[in-house]
Amino acid sequence: MFNTILNFLNRIKRKLFPFYKNRELKFVFNKLQEGFSIDIVTARFVGGCVRKHLTNDKVDDIDIATTLKAEEIKKRFKDTNFKVVETGIQHGTVTLVSKNLKLELTTLRKDVETDGRHAEVKYIDDWQLDSERRDFTINAVYLDINGNIFDPQMGVTDLKNNNIKFIGNPETRIQEDYLRIIRLLRFSIQYNSSNDRTTIDAIKLNLTGLKKISKERVFSELLKILNVKTFDNILKHPNKKEIFLKIFPELKNLNRLEKLKKIKNNIKMKNYDLISFLITDNTEDYEYFAFKYNIPNDLKEELFILHRCFKLSKNDKFFFKKNLKKNIYFYGKQKLIAINTLIFCEKPNIKINEYFYINKKIKSAEIPRFEFNGRYLRNRGLHQGPKIGKILKKIEDEWLINDFKISSNRVNEIINANNN
Repeated sequence: MFNTILNFLNRIKRKLFPFYKNRELKFVFNKLQEGFSIDIVTARFVGGCVRKHLTNDKVDDIDIATTLKAEEIKKRFKDTNFKVVETGIQHGTVTLVSKNLKLELTTLRKDVETDGRHAEVKYIDDWQLDSERRDFTINAVYLDINGNIFDPQMGVTDLKNNNIKFIGNPETRIQEDYLRIIRLLRFSIQYNSSNDRTTIDAIKLNLTGLKKISKERVFSELLKILNVKTFDNILKHPNKKEIFLKIFPELKNLNRLEKLKKIKNNIKMKNYDLISFLITDNTEDYEYFAFKYNIPNDLKEELFILHRCFKLSKNDKFFFKKNLKKNIYFYGKQKLIAINTLIFCEKPNIKINEYFYINKKIKSAEIPRFEFNGRYLRNRGLHQGPKIGKILKKIEDEWLINDFKISSNRVNEIINANNN
């Protein structure tokens, strides 16, 4: 209830005090306008910040399109509170960073030549031409520092109607940059858009073009898709589901999302969690996925542990019962909650009250600390070496079997029996 009220108040605040009224942003735009007459527009917001402003969502990343080139931008902000970072100067992009803001500025441009991955560009000062090189109509809406909209591709109307469409011919735009397939998928899921037949056919005909895109970029786009709060909208659209599975076949357990909707307001599930949730089953697909995308080590470890826990839970009917504390000790409470969530969403016969009951047991369980270590054994005459590890493992195994209890006398018996 509190979060609902807070979100409502934040939406009112954003309506009354839009992001572009920020004092530092006004300073930036004034700097970019210096030396030009008022009838020449040198800078406008564009992309996600404009979309979020128009839908009254929180604006985070701010992109600015400008007629000025990177070198000129660097000169204008040389002795200001903004640091200029050359994040993509070869593409006409620099980033301005202050204590409170991070702004990406890109010179207007048009594509001269493309190969499905990269584009050779020419810098221009024509806002109409700049809009024509952008991917979707909703990403070609510009906003000036006074809140005036420039909308050459009718993106505002499409945004109001949740209509995600390419600017120009879909197949041509896809072949310029095949990553646009995944970007269209993301926006279509986010806005619950039903794409036209021409767009869907163009995507299906060009899916093999994604092989030209680096696995790092594809994986990055996957994380953005999974970050969409309404990702389960994919279930409503067979075409989107089919395309997603053709691109990411290892994440095949999409039907689990149907049951996940019932509990998602009660759990925190980030994009890494969703990958584990969609990929973990009795197969070894997680290993191929990890190799294919060279994923970060923390995600590899999570996939490995969840796969192991999932198999254990399938073969151990006492996994969440008398063996619960032992499993928490080995794998941690968050992993056990993740497995409980996965099993709940996989099995239609498990009721929601059963799911929450097990979660409550996991959260409230108190796991004793294993008090014995190498120093304890060395103080009893053992020398450093592999023998210490083996004896500690025997002590720990008996401690676990006896419900986290073992006497000092019994520990000494184990030490004496194995110290030969």
